[in-house]
Amino acid sequence: MEIIPTILEKDFSLAENRFFKLKDLSSWIQIDVTDNIFVPQKSFELELISKLETHTTLWDIHLMVKEPIKWIKKCLFIDASRIYGQVEMMSDRGEFVTEAKNAGLEVGLAFDVNTPIDNIPQECDSILLMGRPAGFGTHPLDEKIYQKISDVKKFGKKIALDGGVTKDNFQKLKNTGVDIIYLGQYYLDHINEKNS
Repeated sequence: MEIIPTILEKDFSLAENRFFKLKDLSSWIQIDVTDNIFVPQKSFELELISKLETHTTLWDIHLMVKEPIKWIKKCLFIDASRIYGQVEMMSDRGEFVTEAKNAGLEVGLAFDVNTPIDNIPQECDSILLMGRPAGFGTHPLDEKIYQKISDVKKFGKKIALDGGVTKDNFQKLKNTGVDIIYLGQYYLDHINEKNS
């Protein structure tokens, strides 16, 4: 199982500061992108990532935006390796997955905590489950996520989880067999716990 840190910030200077704390701890870093449509508030401009010295960083982009397919070129501009599009905001899942794959990207579909999991295109590499409502702010883990993880295994895709992970539920979530857990604020605390 992989543990990948996330960056969700409105201000690029805060994102930059977090990046410098994380860059030597993980080869992957996920950037969460919001446009004030799917969730309130807007994150910093994704293109600013190109200003960072990121020779060894693999970018993983979570597009919580209207029509994620329109953001694929921006993801290529910053040399992203993997992207997720929020299914609630896309017109055609198959088209999004195909275009991202044709661009050489690993691609996944992201489902908010209350969205049913269905209609997974064959080419899709992974499924990202939100463990709490997407966006800024803190919310506890929704307990129905355990059943959703179990249900999504039938699709035979890599399973990722983001949101609501704490030291109290981390081991239980790890035991579900998910392939990737994305950690926001808890990431640095988790690293410190492992090293203490």
